[in-house]
Formats: sequence, C-alpha cells, structure tokens
Amino acid sequence: MKQIYKATGIDCANCANTLESKIQKIHGVTYAQIDFIAERLTIEATDDALIKVKEICLNFEDGVTLKRIK
Repeated sequence: MKQIYKATGIDCANCANTLESKIQKIHGVTYAQIDFIAERLTIEATDDALIKVKEICLNFEDGVTLKRIK
C-alpha cells in the first residue's frame, strides 16, 4: 500500500538521495522516493520494513522526522 509522509530535517538534495538509497535497500520496500523540495517520502513497504525505515530516518544525520499525511 502506498503511503506518503512529510519528511523534515533533510539538509540538502544530496542527503535526500543518500537517504532514499538506504531506504530502497531495506528488505520489504518495493518503492521509495524522496522529494526534497516538497519534503515528502512516498513509499510502498511492509509493516516490518516501515519500522526499519523510521529507525534509519531518526538516525540519519541530525534526525529526519516522518509524519504520515496519506
């Protein structure tokens, strides 16, 4: 199921690309895209994978916060 999150705390477009690559490598993630300008993460993943995604985001740089918007 596709979900969209507000992703705040990403410093630059390069950081967004790095984080997106890390998320895409998680087992159970079938689609992940970060729109740096809109501060959005669009993702399709299992519930277990989403837990790992949230952990990676919290530990990325100074911490990226995710808030589900759709």
